[in-house]
Amino acid sequence: MSDGGQSEPIHKPRRNWADLGPRLASAIVLVALTATALAVGGYVFSALVGAVFAGVYREWETMVTRAPPTIASWIMIVLVACAGLVFPLAGVAGTATLIAFACGVAVVSGRDEIGWRMAGLVFLGVVVAAALAMRGAGTAGIWAGLYLGTVVWMTDSAAFFTGRQIGGEKLAPDISPSKTWSGALGGLALGTVAGTIVWTVVTDSPLWLGMLFSIAISVLGQLGDLAESAVKRRFRIKDSGDIIPGHGGLMDRLDSLTLGVIFLTVVGLLHAGQGAVAEGFLYW
Repeated sequence: MSDGGQSEPIHKPRRNWADLGPRLASAIVLVALTATALAVGGYVFSALVGAVFAGVYREWETMVTRAPPTIASWIMIVLVACAGLVFPLAGVAGTATLIAFACGVAVVSGRDEIGWRMAGLVFLGVVVAAALAMRGAGTAGIWAGLYLGTVVWMTDSAAFFTGRQIGGEKLAPDISPSKTWSGALGGLALGTVAGTIVWTVVTDSPLWLGMLFSIAISVLGQLGDLAESAVKRRFRIKDSGDIIPGHGGLMDRLDSLTLGVIFLTVVGLLHAGQGAVAEGFLYW
């Protein structure tokens, strides 16, 4: 009972920020590594993209088969890595050929969930080819990558902080109980603003177009995150891995980038054709 008929104060639950330090430290390292490889380009960037998405496929393979990688699994992982490395030499055809070989290994390996394994290989092959086509050989690929990374990572960061601090109604409780509408809208707002600012710095193309692209990439990033959450829920796991402190696995960190880089590449291809993806996206 309270004194004097006054109701007792309602205390909001304290937010847990214990993982903030590891998250920030990991993010700094990841951004520095990505920015360096993006600036250097060539085989350095191709090797990084191949290695990173080979790591993503290792997590995917373990998740969908519910078992440690076998020899066949490692062959597929290596093929994904080589699919990135071969791109500067043989282009999309070389990457597609190696991914096709990897799918063949999945078929003949005799393990369950062949459909899920092949879906992961094909999707990651598309992402690898899109990322490397976006970077290209010129400096425009650096600015396109900077713009994409800004939108995606600002969306992620704002969604994380806004959702945890404000909370509120769940965005998709059956898929990801921790995501909220406040986080989604906060991520969309900051991702759009940050992306539009970068757009005005790196290109003199119309402002409204940069804003529209930023909105699209921010929404696609959050959809990619939800899609990965749905797959993880299907296979009953919380994180795809634990390689990145505070973030989980590589797939947990890169899920929001995948649809965005595909979107950017498709727009660039439609506008300027193969060999000028970044230019086609940025310059109108």
